[in-house]
Amino acid sequence: MEHSILPREKLRHLSGRDPEPSMATLAKLFSVLLDKRDAWQHLGKLNAIDITSARLTKYVLARREEKAANASIRMELTLYGKMLNLGLREGLVGIRPKLPTVAVSNTRSGFFEPDKFVAVVKALPAHLRGFIQFLYLTGWRRGEAEALQWRQVNMRTGVIRLDPGTTKNEEGRAFPFKASQMLVSLMNSQRYYTTLVEQKTGTIVPYVFHNEGQPIGDFRDSWRKACTAAEVPGKLVHDLRRTAVRNMERAGVPRSVAMQISGHKTESIYKRYAVTNENDLAEGIKKIERLHFGA
Repeated sequence: MEHSILPREKLRHLSGRDPEPSMATLAKLFSVLLDKRDAWQHLGKLNAIDITSARLTKYVLARREEKAANASIRMELTLYGKMLNLGLREGLVGIRPKLPTVAVSNTRSGFFEPDKFVAVVKALPAHLRGFIQFLYLTGWRRGEAEALQWRQVNMRTGVIRLDPGTTKNEEGRAFPFKASQMLVSLMNSQRYYTTLVEQKTGTIVPYVFHNEGQPIGDFRDSWRKACTAAEVPGKLVHDLRRTAVRNMERAGVPRSVAMQISGHKTESIYKRYAVTNENDLAEGIKKIERLHFGA
């Protein structure tokens, strides 16, 4: 029996009906994807040679009149560009027109103030609290923390080592959590919890953050309920990463060091997370005043 390679709800969205295992082949999924893509409906019946930059620009304008999001339009153009590149490589297309540029702003400004973060943590199930606190303090990506195993943690020296190839930027890094009493306490608590679970189940638990020995898994419902209870509905787990970067900026941590802590490879991406609000600006103005007129 073939297995679905996409979640059931995604297949239902694409096909308009409940999926069956027998339909979930790669060819079928690709066919369903093309049938539903607006780019295919607009351009799919044309010969590739007839699709020029001018025609693609008209396509963008038409999609905007249909109230399509810029992100959707750019994704459709990207799909078409990949098809053209493949055609060029295989000798099926003689020229590749320049694709229109569609700007997409994915920058969010969500972050947590300390009191609201504490309220969210209190409303979470016990097994998630240490995990969420770790993300808040370190700025790590969720996937990095979820995959963290005890073999990567040296409790004696207080250092975590991420192996090359296990991070988004493919680079390994060392994280000396021993420098933070909060992180030392958190890691000791996780080690104690893990030991209790191992004694209870008679198995070895490899993960630092887990739910009774099992991977944390999907906790969107618990997160949503906790944020609602803390009166910060709509917050994202990824806002913890933005918050950590902002806190490091506020603390005066050198940017090169902060990037190593959070795992940002380029400063341009890091700066997107270094959110500045009115309180930060006001504090900056106060510092300027103290410089000129003294404390």
